[in-house]
Amino acid sequence: MKSVFFSRFFILLPWVLIVIIMIDIDIQRTVRGPVFRRASHPKLARTNAPGRNLSALPMIYAITPTYSRPVQKAELTRLANTLRQVPRLHWILVEDSNARTDMVGRFLTRSGVQFYTHLHVFTPRRFKQTGMPRATEQRNAALIWLRNNRTKKEQGVVYFADDDNAYSLELFEEMRGTRRVSVWPVGLVGGRRYERPVVLAGRVVGWYTGWRPDRPFAIDMAGFAVNLRVIQESPRAVFKRRGSKPGMQESDFLKQITNITELEPRADNCTRVLVWHTRTEKADLRNEPKHRLDTVAIET
Repeated sequence: MKSVFFSRFFILLPWVLIVIIMIDIDIQRTVRGPVFRRASHPKLARTNAPGRNLSALPMIYAITPTYSRPVQKAELTRLANTLRQVPRLHWILVEDSNARTDMVGRFLTRSGVQFYTHLHVFTPRRFKQTGMPRATEQRNAALIWLRNNRTKKEQGVVYFADDDNAYSLELFEEMRGTRRVSVWPVGLVGGRRYERPVVLAGRVVGWYTGWRPDRPFAIDMAGFAVNLRVIQESPRAVFKRRGSKPGMQESDFLKQITNITELEPRADNCTRVLVWHTRTEKADLRNEPKHRLDTVAIET
């Protein structure tokens, strides 16, 4: 009987061990759980590398014109959520108003953006007609502030970041090394999925655009950045009000500071879209009462 028992025991033993090993492996997988890895673009990884001296980076000056409307705070919030993640960025927010509003002031203090300047300038009503260029006075006010408060020795890059666009964080690292004027594609603009500078052998030679390809610089406001030194050395370079047509402000401005042969293509020779001209849908307020009925005043 003993011999029969031991023979069966040794026959079953390997199978018992296999089951025990499988249970142990399954328990270890359960305890460890899934492994997550953070994806990062190489340029972003270099910028945020531990121990890197961020104060040595050129400051990016993001100029944003804004005006009162139902979606204003929502659009500024979306933009702030991007800008506050960009190291060494100074946000210049310019209101189209007779005075700086309390709403925008409160918003900026809570935005999480470390460096910001709050300006205002009112656009005369005669310039607010349909078909006229917009935000001219606000962009020029920001340029004046830069020329009055920054020197030619300071390193920086100027970018016109409208509040109705969507921006990739990579875009800001692409523009940070701008020597004079850098350019890149813009998505959802001109009636096309994107518009872009056409690059040949590392130089801009033309424009892929759906509107007015004859423009000297057939590019959207979100599609270029300018070195701060170029702004300082060109004190007369402004956005023109008289004689400038809608869609031509970019060309009218860039003609004053550069030419097509000097443009620096970014975003893999202008083959990647890192900014989109999204625009927020107009708010539907058809049921909003003319006089406040709620007992609480809520800022939106």
